[in-house]
Amino acid sequence: MSTLILALAAGAVIGLALGALGGGGSVLAVPALIYLLGFTPVAATTASLVIVAVISATAMSAHARDGNVRWRTGLLFAAAGIGPAMLGGALAGRVPAPVLTAAFSVVAAVAALRMLRSRPPTDTLVPVRPGRAAAAGAGLGAVTGVLGVGGGFLAVPALVSVLGLRMRNAVGTSLLVITVNSLAALTMRAGTADGLDWTVLGPFAGAAILGAWDGKRLATKVSGYILQRIFAVVLLAVAAFMLIDAAL
Repeated sequence: MSTLILALAAGAVIGLALGALGGGGSVLAVPALIYLLGFTPVAATTASLVIVAVISATAMSAHARDGNVRWRTGLLFAAAGIGPAMLGGALAGRVPAPVLTAAFSVVAAVAALRMLRSRPPTDTLVPVRPGRAAAAGAGLGAVTGVLGVGGGFLAVPALVSVLGLRMRNAVGTSLLVITVNSLAALTMRAGTADGLDWTVLGPFAGAAILGAWDGKRLATKVSGYILQRIFAVVLLAVAAFMLIDAAL
């Protein structure tokens, strides 16, 4: 019963962060699965991919209804990441647990620092750079495949600065990219997915989806800029803890 309560609470908090920030919250799923629910690093990254895929697909449907998903652009960007995501998914099971934990902590720290240094978004258009777009898509796919994170904190800036999307379109389109990459990585982790505890993972994902709706309401009452900085500080602390744990 205590494990179920922890799963529901952790899922709700992560969903709340996702809904309030529009991305980045799922990066807390892996440490929550490892340190609160007892998953191994490999199992946690696989479970995180399931959670990320479900939440992203659900959120994408809402953005699509509002016309904020650029399907052709998103699919082309995601296409560059499918191969790296599948390769990363296949390699993740062969990476030693301490190395996987350390790598995740570094990515989490980068995400936190990016959030702390970012400025309020603008809708300024920039020229599209095909080469950089392919490189960014491939990099995002690799990160998703190996570490099991959605990568919204990487996808949204890339879609804005590389593909020239407006911010509201970048957020919606990033969910399409993340969904495709997560599913691609999961196809290479079919064996490890069979060993997941679905009695924990199911409630976790369900609570995250419900929490995301509350997060959207929270975002209308509190400045997203302030919420992002609070979340970044928490994420930086989690990254530091994980890095220390991996070194011990």
